[in-house]
Amino acid sequence: QVQLAESGGGSVQSGGSLRLSCAASGYSYSSYYMGWFRQAPGKEREGVAVVDVDGITRYADSVKGRFTISRDNAKNSLYLQMNSLKPEDTAMYYCAAALTRIAWWALLLPTPYNYWGQGTQVTVSS
Repeated sequence: QVQLAESGGGSVQSGGSLRLSCAASGYSYSSYYMGWFRQAPGKEREGVAVVDVDGITRYADSVKGRFTISRDNAKNSLYLQMNSLKPEDTAMYYCAAALTRIAWWALLLPTPYNYWGQGTQVTVSS
């Protein structure tokens, strides 16, 4: 059974940093696409950053240059380093995984991802 567990969320002031972690279990971790998504109250879930099976990354325009996604296959873990945080980054952040290959244009869409964690809250105050 696939399980994803996020950690590392919290409250920071604008300009601060946080590092999110996602621990994966129950499957061949290196075979999956992994990604971070977020959902703010009243808004749809959106892709933040993803890393494919070859280690290629893709970022939402709103976080480029500020966030960095990485994966450690040996530790079955996924990370999101978030710097220069802004109030608009406030949301619940979710770790997600997909087994099937995803087209480049769809990498940041939630629908191709089969497995989801419970989420970790990130709050950025001005």
